[in-house]
Amino acid sequence: MPNHPPQGEIIEGVHHLPIRVYYEDTDFSGIVYHASYLRFMERGRTEFLRACGLSHSALLDDPSPLVFAVRQMQIGFVAPARIDDALVVKTAFTAARGARLEARQEVFLRDDLLIEAEVQIACLSPAGRPKRLPKALIDRMMTFLAQK
Repeated sequence: MPNHPPQGEIIEGVHHLPIRVYYEDTDFSGIVYHASYLRFMERGRTEFLRACGLSHSALLDDPSPLVFAVRQMQIGFVAPARIDDALVVKTAFTAARGARLEARQEVFLRDDLLIEAEVQIACLSPAGRPKRLPKALIDRMMTFLAQK
């Protein structure tokens, strides 16, 4: 299995992932297209898991495989980002129980909050059926769970 080191870093339970805004992330006016933030936040959640020693490919290859799917997301768009901006996606997992993870994510430009989101993530079998989070996964993540 290839080694994919995590990007970003965990600081006091919050993962910080630097993201550069490229032309492909923007609309015709050079402002970040709203759906691009979904990709940025997905990368933030993925890199947080990787920093915890978990990867989507390893979870799928496990004898009892599992996958994650966003079940619900509430997003507040506060201010726009523009082409070439250097953003930071901050991700904190706030709960891990049953077949669900919860996360809070924010996107910043320097000290300015641009986006805030509350995310509910379902744990599923590859066939799409709800699956309880394995105790080993919860134990590994507990060190990094932030308080709501």
